[in-house]
Amino acid sequence: MEVSEIRIRMVDNESKMKAVVSVTFDDVFVVHDIKVIEGTKGIFIAMPSRRSPDGVYRDIVHPINTEFRDALVKRIVSKYEQEKEMQGINSLQE
Repeated sequence: MEVSEIRIRMVDNESKMKAVVSVTFDDVFVVHDIKVIEGTKGIFIAMPSRRSPDGVYRDIVHPINTEFRDALVKRIVSKYEQEKEMQGINSLQE
């Protein structure tokens, strides 16, 4: 399975959530609402989740193995950093 596209929507810099991401796989399947969050140990991603009746949030979709999760996180964080850099450049030009 290959990542065909990553779309980043940056959000308010004042919050811990920095972006919302959509990832397309093999040009045929998309996962929306992956969150890029800035934590105390750096940037991480949170998969889409739903609150269960007992109040616990559970991922709706998620990688099954660590190898794929690590590769996906690396691609998303890299794309987020590129987008952040582009926004910085664009704000300097305005």
